[in-house]
Amino acid sequence: MTEALAPSDADLLAAPPAARRKPGRWLTAAVALLVVAMAAHSVLTNQRFQWDVVRQYLFFPSILHGLLLTLWLTAAVMVCGYALGIGLAAMRMSANPVLRTIAFGYIWLIRSVPPLVQLLFWFELASLYPRLSLGVPFGPEFVTVRTAHLFTGLLAAFVGLTLDVAAFSAEIVRGGLLSVDRGQAEAAQSLGLGRFRIFRRIVLPQAMPAIVPASGNMLIGMLKATSIVSVIAVQDLLYSAQLIYNENFQVIPLLLVATVWYIVLTTLLSAGQYYVERHYTRGDRRGGLRLRDIARANLPLFGRTRADLAGLS
Repeated sequence: MTEALAPSDADLLAAPPAARRKPGRWLTAAVALLVVAMAAHSVLTNQRFQWDVVRQYLFFPSILHGLLLTLWLTAAVMVCGYALGIGLAAMRMSANPVLRTIAFGYIWLIRSVPPLVQLLFWFELASLYPRLSLGVPFGPEFVTVRTAHLFTGLLAAFVGLTLDVAAFSAEIVRGGLLSVDRGQAEAAQSLGLGRFRIFRRIVLPQAMPAIVPASGNMLIGMLKATSIVSVIAVQDLLYSAQLIYNENFQVIPLLLVATVWYIVLTTLLSAGQYYVERHYTRGDRRGGLRLRDIARANLPLFGRTRADLAGLS
């Protein structure tokens, strides 16, 4: 006959296992928090940052005008660039060897030239082509325009950045479409579905989880890349700040004003990208996590540790 266990032994057997101690994690977290605290203290207490001047110019009219131009340029470039990029992706995937070669050559050329160099070429287009004409190829001309009056700094920035986005977005779209197994389309064709319906209902929804993250990163990168248009005197956010500090010589505070606005905008875009990715990955368990879940999983002090302590109590 089995001997009954003592109450103390039964309690020990029924108790949940203790969590494994991880002193290295706590030490690393403490050091990281210490470094972050020291950096924040240095930035906030250093009088040379002149945060009062930053607050003074944060909503200055010329700064807000430059901010609106930056937003407009980013949106226009992304919309037009992606429209052109989708066409290039279709050409790259076409059965026509001429279209494939042209699309490949365009993408290769644009991706090989830095965006700043492209902007300078378009801004100096008048020195290469003093006038542009429209008419019969190799025949009479009907309309002639002088490029010196046509290509302003803003138009040169729009054209140069749009062509650059088109090359990169074409590869993003093509990669997303190629990530979908061809058997999906073949199975749909065997059921009698048309090509457009197959693309819209089967191929595109499966390609979007691969397209959206890269497209979101490109959008955020383009928002920051618009700052290079200040080189050709386009009054964007950065150039507006430069105009002000050229007058009052408050260089660091005005650069911080531009930095604060870039941080705010990229944060909003990152949040939007997260929810768009969550929408297209809602069938995936990894895509169903909420921001709160991600934060708790990465903050042991408020997440896992609290659960372990509750289990031990």
